[in-house]
Formats: sequence, structure tokens, C-alpha cells
Amino acid sequence: MYVLYFCRLLKRAAGALLCLALMLGVAHAQSLSLDLLERPAPENPQASRAVLMDVTRAVDSLVAVGERGLVLRSTDNGKTWRQVGVPVSVALTGVHFADGQHGWIIGHSGVVLYSADGGISWQRQLDGRMATQLEATAAQRGDDAQRRRNAERLLAEGADKPWLDALFLDASHGWLVGAYGLLLRTEDGGVTWQSAMGDIDNPAGLHLYAIRALGERLVIAGEQGALFQSTDNGQHFKRIESPYEGSFFGLAGTPEGDLIAYGLRGNAWRQTAGTDDWQAISMGNDVTLTADLQVSNGVLLLADEAGRISFSRDAANSFKPLDVAAKGYVAGLAEAADGAVIAVGARGVQRIESSQVQP
Repeated sequence: MYVLYFCRLLKRAAGALLCLALMLGVAHAQSLSLDLLERPAPENPQASRAVLMDVTRAVDSLVAVGERGLVLRSTDNGKTWRQVGVPVSVALTGVHFADGQHGWIIGHSGVVLYSADGGISWQRQLDGRMATQLEATAAQRGDDAQRRRNAERLLAEGADKPWLDALFLDASHGWLVGAYGLLLRTEDGGVTWQSAMGDIDNPAGLHLYAIRALGERLVIAGEQGALFQSTDNGQHFKRIESPYEGSFFGLAGTPEGDLIAYGLRGNAWRQTAGTDDWQAISMGNDVTLTADLQVSNGVLLLADEAGRISFSRDAANSFKPLDVAAKGYVAGLAEAADGAVIAVGARGVQRIESSQVQP
């Protein structure tokens, strides 16, 4: 299970592809004995201490996801958590809500789960078998021979590719990004999906780790410093100049519209709004950055794999560590309604009081 977890973000560049290969090997081996796409998640009495990979807020509740189909929900600002049943047992990598009711969970084997009741119940909306078929069908309609070959390979390998991030602008319009350049979009809340792999300048099929909306543009970050942006509502993504050749695992923004790209070995860069200029941000060490959160008081938080959480009050020009640290590897951050910060990762869920995140 820990192979699945640490490969969720593929944090170590030297071993990133090896890590992904191990992950896919585990998924294949598991599929021989049990189809985790068809098995409901088992009950876990220690769920809040299990490996968790993401957390988000849906107005008056919090939802966290993790290993073996684990979904947790809290209605008291993260003080207590209850496991929610879902129809799959694959590792879940991300959770995103468009509003207080409509939410999506993504995970391994191309799984997408959907909730229309604020995360109380979930149903499967998509899996890797369906996703690869969508790309194969789209590729066959075009005249790109390389894309057709890649699509045939994806189809032959089956439902073994993970989604790594999701973005929904509203309850209808959303995108999924994942390993090997997987990119899908929907205009009806996931009732139907379309492959967008032909609409991004990514012929090498680089892994796509994060997607964010920033003003009038959508930005995608990936391995080998890859950055892509769309200025036509996500219909096409063009590659933009990158300041770094290592992998970016996350994207954040500032109220001024600046873009923050962060990832491997403590690398964080800020692109000033309206320009192509990038400035390096000093984090004070070379520990890989793993999660971000814009707190309602205006503070921007960046967490790393050692559990350190750093803050910025000056539009990401500089960061300083908080006095409190998370318990180990941080995979996701969210703000509760009472101002507390919820951190999830290798040691489960942790609530950090608001007084500790108001430097």
C-alpha cells in the first residue's frame, strides 16, 4: 500500500519512473486475484490514521481520501471523522468539489467517483477501461499515427493508470489529468467524457500532476518541468516556457494573479501576472514540496514531504516555516470552516488550530 501512496505524487525524480513502474506492477498483480474496481472499500476502524492522499472542504463538511478506497467525512471541522462507503477498493488520489453538493474523487485504475449530496454517498462515474477506450476512439478519428499507436498501447495495458488531479469550474465543466499524459474533459458534470489528449502539446506523453484555474487561463503542470496553459476555456493547451527542468507537482495562485509552480527538491517559482517572467522562491531547504493552501486570511501555505508547513504573507515573494509542523509526509491541505488547517498524509489526518496558522 505504501508503494501506491508514495507513487501517487512521484516525488523523487531519480526514481520517479521506477516508482511508477512498481505502482503499475502492484496494480497488475492485484488484478490477477481480485478486481478492485468491483469490490467495495473495506471498513477500516483506524481510518483517520491510515494513509490519506487528499482532503478538501465542501462548505460545511470536509472530505478526505486515501488507500484502498478510503473516504472519510467530517462535519465538525475535522475533529472527528466517519468512513463513507464507496464501490471500489483502489487507492484514491484526489477529491474536488465544485460547490457544496457536487464532488468528484479520482484514483488508481482510472477511477472517478461522483457525489451529488455533499459527499454523503458516491457512485462510480468512470474507470480506466472507459477512459482508455475514449482516447483510442478519439485517436482513430485523427491522422496522427503516433497518437494512434500510443492509444493502442494504453488500451492494451488496461485500467492501470492513475488520475493525479481534477478541476471543476462548476458542476458541469471539468478536467482530469494523469499519468502518461492522460487528459479528459466533461461539459455535463461527468455524465459523458471526451479525451483531450489531442488538444495538448504533449507528444511525449509526460505525466500530468496538477491543473488549476487562474483568472482567464487554465494551467497544467507535469514532469520534466512541463507547463501548459489554455486561454480558450480548456479547449487547447499550449506548452509555455518553464524555468525548471525537474518535475512540478503542484500549482497555486496569488490574489494578484501570479502563478506559483512548485515541486521537486524544494523548487518553487513565481510567474508575475501578465508576463513570461519567472522568479525563483527560496524555501530555505531542498525538501520536495507536496501541497498548498490559500487560507482565508490571505496567507499562502506550502507543505513538504518532511511535514514542514511554510507561509507567505507577501504574495509568495518569501516563505517562512510555521512554528507547528505536520506529522510526517503531507499530501493534502484544506481549511475547515472554523479556520483550522487539516493536513493529511502518511500518518492520517491532523487538525492544526487556527491560532497556529496565523503567524
